[in-house]
Amino acid sequence: MSLKLDDKLVIGVSSRALFDLEAENKIFEEEGLDQYCAYQIEHEKDILKPGTAFPLVKALQKLNTEGQYLTEIIIMSKNSADTSLRIFNSIEHYNLNISRAALVAGASISPYLSAFKTDLFLSANEKDVQEAINANVAAGIICNHEQLPINADDDIDQIRIAFDGDAVIFSDDSERIYQKEGLQAFEKHERENASNPLHEGPFAKLLQTLSIIQQKFPKDAVPIRTALVTARNAPAHERVIRTLRAWNVRIDEVFFLGGIEKSKVLKAFGANIFFDDQSVHTDSASKLVPSARVPYKQNTN
Repeated sequence: MSLKLDDKLVIGVSSRALFDLEAENKIFEEEGLDQYCAYQIEHEKDILKPGTAFPLVKALQKLNTEGQYLTEIIIMSKNSADTSLRIFNSIEHYNLNISRAALVAGASISPYLSAFKTDLFLSANEKDVQEAINANVAAGIICNHEQLPINADDDIDQIRIAFDGDAVIFSDDSERIYQKEGLQAFEKHERENASNPLHEGPFAKLLQTLSIIQQKFPKDAVPIRTALVTARNAPAHERVIRTLRAWNVRIDEVFFLGGIEKSKVLKAFGANIFFDDQSVHTDSASKLVPSARVPYKQNTN
C-alpha cells in the first residue's frame, strides 16, 4: 500500500535550509555549476554543519511515535542525484529520519509541491520560494545569520512557531491600504470592517493544520505552541480576533505590538521559526531566532 500524505504535516525543505551550504553556494555563484558539482562529489563524505531549519526539522520528527505518524519531511533540492550523496550522508550522520526527496537538477521545484501535498516549503532560494507562494503553497525564504548559533545536539521540548499577520496568516488586502493610503486610512478601514473576517493569506492553511495537530494532544502536553506577532494594535486588533474566532483556529499567544520591535518578543517567546513578509522584521529577528521571509504573491497571468 502506498503512503498517503493527505493526513500528514508535510514539510519540504531545501538542502541549503537544512544544512549550512553557504560556502558551496558561493562556489556555484562565482565559479559555476561544474565546479560546484565537482566540489560536492569530492567532499561527499564530509559531514555538513546544521543549517537554520535543522532544529525545527529535528523537532518535527519527534512528533512521530509508534502510535502516531503526524509529519513527513521531504528534501526538495535543485541538486542532481549525483551531487546529493553528501546531503544524504549528513542526514544519516545526524540520525534524521528523512528518506524521501525530490532532486530536480536545476529545474523548478514548484510543480512538485502539490504532488507531495506540501504544507510548508523552506528554502534559501528566493526564486523557488516565490514560485511556491505563487502556486498557493506556504513558503519562506530562510534567513541564514552568522550571529545565530545552530547546535545539532539541542533538543526542543515544545515547537514554537510565530507568524506575522497581514500578508502571512491573513491576505495582504489591509496591508496594501496601509502602504498606499497610510495609517489613518488603514485604521478606519479595519474599524469599519471589524466584524468581517479577513481573507486567508498564504499561511492560513498551515495554521489550521497545526491547530488540528494540537487538538490531538492533552492540553497540558501539546508539543506545538503558536504565536501571532503583529504590528497591529487597537483599534485594528478586533478584526484579527474575530477572524481567528470565525476560522475556529487555535493560536496560543497574540502580541499586538503597534510598532514595537518584534525581535525581543520573539526571543522571549522562544520561536523556533518566525514568518514575516517584511525584511525589516526578519533581518533583525534572524539574529535572535530562526526566521523566514514570506514574499508577496505575484500575478503570473
